[in-house]
Amino acid sequence: MDFLPEGGIFAMLASASIVVKSVMCLLAGMSLWSWTIIFSKLISLGRARALVLKGNRIMEDADSLSSGLTAISKTPSSPLNRIGSAAVKEYRILEKSAVSPSHKRRLIKDTLRRILRQRVSSEMKGLSSSLSFLATCANGAPFIGLFGTVWGIMNSFHAIGTAKSAALSAVAPGISEALVATAIGLAVAIPATISYNFLLGVLGGIETEMVNFAGVFLNRVEREVSWVEPPSKSHGDDEDDTSIEV
Repeated sequence: MDFLPEGGIFAMLASASIVVKSVMCLLAGMSLWSWTIIFSKLISLGRARALVLKGNRIMEDADSLSSGLTAISKTPSSPLNRIGSAAVKEYRILEKSAVSPSHKRRLIKDTLRRILRQRVSSEMKGLSSSLSFLATCANGAPFIGLFGTVWGIMNSFHAIGTAKSAALSAVAPGISEALVATAIGLAVAIPATISYNFLLGVLGGIETEMVNFAGVFLNRVEREVSWVEPPSKSHGDDEDDTSIEV
């Protein structure tokens, strides 16, 4: 059974009103851009996830914080390299500051925690860029398509009044043309919704791994950097004897 008019769907679209055509062109543009985002994000987030997992394994297996950061720095594009470098830079600024060692000890943990949190947030912002467009497509495309459908049906009913005939054969082509707009809207929204939710899950996993890296970084600083903890009985208010080198 043939559900399409003679000439196929392209002939049906060609005979649609200018408003319906405009809606369809808008939806086609949204679909093209959303698929571009989907494929680019699948590639970039997949690579970022692999680099973060690799970096965490390196840090967990490293003999020291310095050796772990050095190994991670061999992959400059890794999010963990940027996070670790920012934390080391802040560490060195505080280490060289003209404040007493006791005051440094009080500042270092909170300072590193803040900079690590800021860098994780910055990396997440970069990784999640453009995802808002997918959310817009998921929520807005069906309504845009519905607008085209409503407009097309209005034209069909206007044609009924003009022709003074309610015969189905007179209005069915116009209604079917209008309904295509809703179908296209759903075709845009469904993959955008599925992809958006999937990519959000991937982003959540990446964020968890980066937070884990920040925790390991702080733990190693506390264990390996002597001036972070209060001096023992055998040490006075001396200078630090361990530093982070990257």
